[in-house]
Amino acid sequence: MCVSKASLTVYFEPPFWVGLYQREDGDGCRVCKVTFGREPRDQEVLEWLLRNYRELQFSPPVAGAQKSTPVPNPKRLLREARKAVQPTGKGTKAQQALQLQREQQKVQRQADSRERREAERERKLALRQERHRQKHRGH
Repeated sequence: MCVSKASLTVYFEPPFWVGLYQREDGDGCRVCKVTFGREPRDQEVLEWLLRNYRELQFSPPVAGAQKSTPVPNPKRLLREARKAVQPTGKGTKAQQALQLQREQQKVQRQADSRERREAERERKLALRQERHRQKHRGH
């Protein structure tokens, strides 16, 4: 299946307005430059294009210029749009700073309690080993 695309870009190149018509098809990309005098309105550009399309002089095709663009998944597009619209953080900067401080304190508390648990395990192991030694000492 051959896909064809066409685009017209109108921009100001002092002292005139210029239209760049780009056509992509199976052969490659072809370009035509059109010079307008004053700034054209959309309706004028469409009328001019319909009247003068056959007289346009396109460049030779440039091979490999056509890109295949995959059709994006609509659900993924919705997810990305929703994520872009959502605010990055809740509350004011002060509230965000307080939240960050709470999270840091939580991490510190977890690390401290982990160290205490490990020390308690080692203490209990040492007590068990000592009791075991005491038990076998008298024989």
